[in-house]
Amino acid sequence: MHRLLFIITILWASLALPAQEKETPNAQQARRMFMETYRMIFGEQGSQLTYNVNIIGIYKTQGTIWTKGKKSKFIDEKYIAWNDDVTYYRLERKKSKIVVYDAHSDERDKYATKFKFSPDNYTYSIKDSQEGYYITLKAKKGVKGIKEARCLLDKKTRYPISVRIKMGIFHTTIKISNVKVGGLSDDLFRFPRDKYPASKYEYDDKR
Repeated sequence: MHRLLFIITILWASLALPAQEKETPNAQQARRMFMETYRMIFGEQGSQLTYNVNIIGIYKTQGTIWTKGKKSKFIDEKYIAWNDDVTYYRLERKKSKIVVYDAHSDERDKYATKFKFSPDNYTYSIKDSQEGYYITLKAKKGVKGIKEARCLLDKKTRYPISVRIKMGIFHTTIKISNVKVGGLSDDLFRFPRDKYPASKYEYDDKR
């Protein structure tokens, strides 16, 4: 899974877990609204979105993500990946190389295995604005990884517009657009092997 895709996913998916501590009405509202977004973006009906991030002088990328339950696909400048919830295929476009993993293996993204996010390590709040609803997650003392995330939701659709994250002294904003919900076929997540013959592409099967 692409690193940005993982960060976005873990932020939304973590809020599907119940709170373990008593929360203020504001915090409860923040979680409730995230749950609505979570069900829209990661539900069995499926969704797609385009992301764009630009850290001037350091990192710049954009791509498209499709999800449907545990299935996923993404495309960016360097990679294309298909996950049909059985097998995960990642095409390294410049190398014409396809790496294959079990869909549930942590080995497919070692970065993800090191990146832990617990919803109870954060406090939540929501703020109304002209741009939309800002929902902020702030790490409690001693928590590693993401220190703060500020997510902007569209008032009408509740779709994500952007996610601004802070890890240590590092800040970046992931802009999200072209969100569509529903209408995705399972065929989208299946690896089209006939388009990538072994005569032209190197296969590295790590299952």
